[in-house]
Amino acid sequence: MGHGRTGGWGDAELYGALARIFGYTAFRPHQLEIVKGILGGHDSLSIMPTGGGKSLCFQLPSYLMDGVCVVISPLISLMKDQVMALKASGVAAAYINSSLTPGQQAEAIRRAAAGAYRIIYVAPERLDMPSFLAFAQNARIPLLAVDEAHCVSQWGQDFRPSYLRIADFVRRLPRRPAVGAFTATATRRVRDDIVKMLDLEEPLCLTTGYNRPNLHFASVKPTNKFTMLCSFLDTMPGECGIVYCNTRRTVEDVAGKLAVNGYSATRYHAGLSDAERHANQDDFQYDRARIMVATNAFGMGIDKSNVRFVVHYNMPRDLESYYQEAGRAGRDGEP
Repeated sequence: MGHGRTGGWGDAELYGALARIFGYTAFRPHQLEIVKGILGGHDSLSIMPTGGGKSLCFQLPSYLMDGVCVVISPLISLMKDQVMALKASGVAAAYINSSLTPGQQAEAIRRAAAGAYRIIYVAPERLDMPSFLAFAQNARIPLLAVDEAHCVSQWGQDFRPSYLRIADFVRRLPRRPAVGAFTATATRRVRDDIVKMLDLEEPLCLTTGYNRPNLHFASVKPTNKFTMLCSFLDTMPGECGIVYCNTRRTVEDVAGKLAVNGYSATRYHAGLSDAERHANQDDFQYDRARIMVATNAFGMGIDKSNVRFVVHYNMPRDLESYYQEAGRAGRDGEP
């Protein structure tokens, strides 16, 4: 399945693998460069828009390289989705995170050590586990991919302390893998932080640009926000979308009033129980609720292709957040 060489991949072979595994006939902008850089053993920092095809940039090399590639992701729901999709494409993949029992985690590590997988997704907290470190020190790991890499920066969207220990984990491996960092949003300050905190060595830095032609941006200044929201929703009957609010109280207020007015709406914020958050997210994911009213706690890694609109009821703190949240619409390429 994989090949023993690290560099020198011809374009024809890479296009062949792209078609065979993912069913695509063409790479998106810069994907081919990133894939070749990784296959050549280079560190990389890729800034690609939400829905711009980041995951393919580490999934394709992991299929072609010898050993097992490790992907660090903060998002349990995304790991599950991507592993299911990879398995469906015939790529042996697994994830290790807190949704598994200790027995299941141990079994996944045992199978990984036996060479059962091409790619393993792990939460960053896993890197501190003695059993995982022992596996990693004895495995052949050609690539460590860090998804949502802005989490290493306190200037990023949400600071995850466990991300700060990734560089330390890499230093403890007998052979240094290529390290690829991926994020959708990065100011220069965040980019510099990522390079420094992950200890990237002369990384290939690529920004694919922010334009996604199927997205349409507009702003309005209504006299009554809620009335305006309802009249907008009425122009999108039966469509799914997200309404972002900046406080939990506004989420409760807007979601409650939408429900009273007969809209299929649910809510999401950090003040709800885990059980309710998961249930509401599933309702939205599977179209049982059309409208998700949420704070910015919702959405990172939401891979729902048919989100037709994103409404910012309140504006977010900065342009990066606005762009990242708006980019959750139209992942299927439709307007």
